[in-house]
Amino acid sequence: MYNDIFVNHESMSIHYYYMQSKPGEVTQAVKDAIDAGYRHIDCAWVYQNEKEVGEAIKEKIDEGVVKREDLFIVSKLWSTFHNPKAVEPALKESLTALGLDYLDLYLMHNPLDFKPGDNVFPVDENGHVIPEGVDYVDTWKAMEKVYKKGLVKSIGISNFNKRQIERLLQLTTVVPVTNQVECHPYFNQKKLLEFCKSKGITITAYSPLGSPAHPWVKPGDRKLLDDAKLKTICKKYKKTPAQVIIRWHIQRGIITIPKSVNKKRIEENIDVFDFQLTPEDVKYIDSFDCNGRIFPLEMWATHPYYPFNDEY
Repeated sequence: MYNDIFVNHESMSIHYYYMQSKPGEVTQAVKDAIDAGYRHIDCAWVYQNEKEVGEAIKEKIDEGVVKREDLFIVSKLWSTFHNPKAVEPALKESLTALGLDYLDLYLMHNPLDFKPGDNVFPVDENGHVIPEGVDYVDTWKAMEKVYKKGLVKSIGISNFNKRQIERLLQLTTVVPVTNQVECHPYFNQKKLLEFCKSKGITITAYSPLGSPAHPWVKPGDRKLLDDAKLKTICKKYKKTPAQVIIRWHIQRGIITIPKSVNKKRIEENIDVFDFQLTPEDVKYIDSFDCNGRIFPLEMWATHPYYPFNDEY
């Protein structure tokens, strides 16, 4: 089972990524996060742990810690379900796993469509991803329908570039509420952030701390949390590198979902509302940008809708 928790501080969020976790670890981490005050839980079908998340939600509702309406639950449509006929069934599968009647937000996980079947990441003999041949615009129109049915309260996108967003806005009627993308001080997404803001779209940052434990990290790679320049700011505010980075995201107006399954760090990471960076410090951290994308998803680069060939 692929589990890993990310915690968002401004909107009190938890998010899951592709790492192996022990049985029950996700359920416990979600319970710990809800107890700590997090209310926005960010999931996805492809992480294959929505049942565990749902168990934690149910337990905390049954305990009276929260009500359903206190929580903001997010899931994502995976790429093998881009056929318009598959969108509602895929959504309902996530709802069933989570034990919910509706989602607060449903995201299209990628603009890329994959051939449906038993393989979540279908590839040909050359290792290239196999598309189904579905236009993401048609997938979005199907998402608009489940939104209008009330199965989801809002809809959004993930890993879309400027050109793809513009095309979506030209050909459809519902503006995405957010675009979830990689964003951190080494890859600050300034241009995409400004563009999305101009269209009334928020940015949600995944890997906001530079994903120090990502699967292909190599000895000698730069680690954001160890950056000496960042540590000078940490000393000034008596905060951890993670707390300073999270604060930087928040002050840029970005929803932030850093990773932890550790109760102490989950609690530490939400402790970012008792200080504020100066405009000079925000600008200084902005200057760390080195176009350091960690997740280029190069194994999907042959797909016609691969989003990362554009500047932003």
